[in-house]
Amino acid sequence: MSVTEAPAIRIQAATLADVPTIMQLAEATWEPTYRFIISREQIDYMYRVIYTPASLQRQMTEQGHTFLLLYVDEQAAGYASFSEQGEAGLYKLHKIYVLPSRQGMGLGQRLLQAVELAVREAGGHMLDLNVNRHNPAQAFYEHQGFQRHREEDIAIGPYWMNDYVMRKHL
Repeated sequence: MSVTEAPAIRIQAATLADVPTIMQLAEATWEPTYRFIISREQIDYMYRVIYTPASLQRQMTEQGHTFLLLYVDEQAAGYASFSEQGEAGLYKLHKIYVLPSRQGMGLGQRLLQAVELAVREAGGHMLDLNVNRHNPAQAFYEHQGFQRHREEDIAIGPYWMNDYVMRKHL
């Protein structure tokens, strides 16, 4: 690829066949994302709860999560997941991760825009997300138009997630 060529970016809905790809991306993004925010024990515990093949399949089939995969030059580089919530028109962004080697290229913004478009097309008008109160990604979300909505503390096994719920009106 020459210096002037832009990478080919593609975002598509994931299927159950993509679970191994999601797991590979999670392995590469989870620890670098949280290493300065929560303990190694909590990282390991939460990863084991959220990212087993059975858990990801449940998220897709039983919990109604839509996963999107982001590809750069045909290589998987990130993913997001979202689902409709109980309140009419309210959706939740559950996950959004981009490989550390691909961060800073606007890919997270592209992935978030794809989620927002899918939510709007499904009739949604609000998108919530949870972000750890010490996660520097808050600035990214604020830059994308999200605002702090409330604080929420969530027990995950023996650990706590101390989050802000951020909301964006679409």
